Amino acid sequence: MPLWIALALVLSCSTAFAQRTGQSITDTTIRWPSGGELLRVFSLQDYNTRVVVIGTMLLGLAAGTIGAFMLLRKRALMGDALSHATLPGIGLAFMIATQFGLNAKSLPVLLAGALVTGVAGVLCILLIRNYSRIKEDAALGIVLSVFFGAGVAVLGFVQKMQTGSAAGLESFIYGKTASMLSSDAWLIGIAAGTVAVLCALLFKEFTLLCFDGAYARTEGWPVAFLDLVMMAMVVAVTVIGLQAVGLILIIALLIIPPAAARFWTDRLSAMVLASAAIGAISGLLGAALSALVPRLPAGAIIVVVASVIFVFSMIFGPTRGVLRRFREHQRLSRKVSRQHLLRAIYETAEGDNADPMTMGVPVAELMLMRSWSTAGLRRALRSAERAGLLFEGSDGNYRLTDDGMVEATSAVRNHRLWEAYLVTHADIAPSHVDRDADQIEHVLGRQMIKKLEAIVAADNPDLLVPPSPHAIRFKEPQMNADKRR
Repeated sequence: MPLWIALALVLSCSTAFAQRTGQSITDTTIRWPSGGELLRVFSLQDYNTRVVVIGTMLLGLAAGTIGAFMLLRKRALMGDALSHATLPGIGLAFMIATQFGLNAKSLPVLLAGALVTGVAGVLCILLIRNYSRIKEDAALGIVLSVFFGAGVAVLGFVQKMQTGSAAGLESFIYGKTASMLSSDAWLIGIAAGTVAVLCALLFKEFTLLCFDGAYARTEGWPVAFLDLVMMAMVVAVTVIGLQAVGLILIIALLIIPPAAARFWTDRLSAMVLASAAIGAISGLLGAALSALVPRLPAGAIIVVVASVIFVFSMIFGPTRGVLRRFREHQRLSRKVSRQHLLRAIYETAEGDNADPMTMGVPVAELMLMRSWSTAGLRRALRSAERAGLLFEGSDGNYRLTDDGMVEATSAVRNHRLWEAYLVTHADIAPSHVDRDADQIEHVLGRQMIKKLEAIVAADNPDLLVPPSPHAIRFKEPQMNADKRR
């Protein structure tokens, strides 16, 4: 068939389709999916959608599981180096298969080549790190750049082969999720199941390796072997993920899910499960969105979804989230301001030899006690009033309530104890100790308070609130003095 006839047929078919759908063939706008399309995609009614979604879900689950251990092992970028190390193996496998008359486009053949060079990249990193003075980050950079450069050179030779132009090997760089077959999904499922089972069986060993590798070595654990097993699983996940998201974006599935899970929990077992779930959800939503909007590449959308989950976790995570940290900081700031206010009222009455509960302190005198701003002092007064710790009298002065007296006594006592410790053990002059005591007195634990009480008990055994060390210097307990002599 002449070329001009074929082009005419394609143009006429495209025009007929555009007339039937009411959409121009040059229209590049993105149309929002309808409710029926959403239901059809998320219920996995189409075969191709079902294969792609299940395959990417399993890939995200496997990457999130092993990625949690890699993140805690401080080798998160190992996957990046490994993914780039697989590129020359893909090109060499294609060339060798073509030379021997095999199906060079077979996915198992290409992945086998990627596996070989990926393992070689791991061994190179371990050799450089263990048998030279080069640090691990430099070793990762060397292996990544050298292997990726070699891969680009090999792909250049492939393009010059007679069958190289149709090889489609560039899809392994950026990913080609939509072309995933059921055999690919089965391969990913087997690899994901293997990774999950091995992580469950070696959970105790991996935990010890991640948190204290030196201790594991002294206890006789095969640290080098466990490292190799962990790296082998990373290589396996990296290789099977090439078809889904490509060698450039596979690193996102190894790092983003565990990094997001870190904001939700401090327990390793919960973190691994959360990381696996985040990886699976990223694969599910990314593949589904790509199916709903065909012009959006699936690999990139999977990474974008994972990034959205990470940002949400970073802000709202209940354990390490920014919002939680901000609330804790605000709560501590209010507590510190309130304790400073109560201590100021107590010490003002103490200086006048008056009862802190009956003596009223005006705002002007409180302003002189500390370097408050007017607005800051007003906020502290309102906060203490809402907490029922003080009240404003008819004369405009502030007085402590019963609860306020208890908290003020505790605050002054902790402050004086810490001042005594700094004067006695840190050799800080009593005239300069107040500012240093203000930094930590609000977070003293019970054990520390008991130790500090021993410092002042010898001279003031019956006092609930020790006197200020600005006027006197505390003596050390006789026991501590005898020990030093």
